[in-house]
Amino acid sequence: MAQADKPLVYPATQGADVLHTVAPPTVLTIAGSDPSGGAGIQADLATIAAFGCHGAAAITALTVQDTRNVQGFRVIGAGELRDQAAAVLADIPVAAVKVGMLGSVDNARAVADLLAGHPDIPAVVDPVLVAAGGGGLAEEDLAEVLQGTLFPRATVVTPNHDEAIRLTGGETVPEAIADELLRDGAHYILLKGGHRNEDAEIVTDRLFSFGQEEANFSHPRLPDRGYHGSGCTLSTAIACALADGREIVEAVRTGIDFTHRALRAAYVPGRGQAVPNRLFHWRNWEAED
Repeated sequence: MAQADKPLVYPATQGADVLHTVAPPTVLTIAGSDPSGGAGIQADLATIAAFGCHGAAAITALTVQDTRNVQGFRVIGAGELRDQAAAVLADIPVAAVKVGMLGSVDNARAVADLLAGHPDIPAVVDPVLVAAGGGGLAEEDLAEVLQGTLFPRATVVTPNHDEAIRLTGGETVPEAIADELLRDGAHYILLKGGHRNEDAEIVTDRLFSFGQEEANFSHPRLPDRGYHGSGCTLSTAIACALADGREIVEAVRTGIDFTHRALRAAYVPGRGQAVPNRLFHWRNWEAED
């Protein structure tokens, strides 16, 4: 606590010079709010900051959750969601969009319409349907609507193993999953390997475009700590790399590498799952001149 006659001054404010900083790329995240800070909008903004980008956010839903599971959620109306995102897009040159939890069919359609009006902006869609703890995060019929409305607007879709099976009506073969989801119009599908072959020591994530596997990315399997927000971290990291101008394969590689490092440095803030440390490389600003 600062003394009454000695106001607290942070180091960055001590100098008289004003820094004329060029604005970094802006990444707009459209997702739900997680009050625990482990996933959702909060995780996305931490990831965006770690990449040195400017984070903008449109909130789709207010959730009641902790690091263990989701207890409930309330969806923001589609009109209000559309207004949030439209205000950002009208003001700031957005370099990439990340779409996470939508919660409702109406919100999926609203975001699809927004992306259709900005076809030059790359969009990463993480089709959030269920939380890591098993709690539902979407209306029952959202999966079908995502395929017909939002996926055609996506640069890359990043479902986890369970989401991919649900989106394809029970398909389990990776090539068949990719073909079915790509048939709905997405440019690329990233099938994550974390929940597949869980006894394997190496995790392999596979990037597909229609009719072929573009690339695969392997890394050692980490101890299962029930990570909270890993999917949010990965999809947002890919969006940041795309905002930086990287091609899709390199952007996905960058996102996977960042997420793996964040998971290696994960911590347990509460009584549930571990949270990826998105600021694992953060410098000590107090030590700077």
